[in-house]
Amino acid sequence: MKRLILACSLLLASGTMSLADGLFWVVGNRATGKCNIVTRNPVIDGDIWFGDGPYKSKGDAKLARSTIRACPVLTPDEQKAEDGAG
Repeated sequence: MKRLILACSLLLASGTMSLADGLFWVVGNRATGKCNIVTRNPVIDGDIWFGDGPYKSKGDAKLARSTIRACPVLTPDEQKAEDGAG
């Protein structure tokens, strides 16, 4: 019985950790004055002043970033660099 409980708890722990895979957040960075898209749940501290998400795709995060007033509009060069990186 103890083995069953241990096995279930390990399965549950590994399942909840994998739920964060493939998610995206929009993060406001005071130091750069920009909003970035990150793949880890942000810690709101220091230069990071807000985090929004999670979003299931990078496209959803980009759309959300475009609707957040605190986020400046990306220049065409910045958009091109971001699309090439991701």
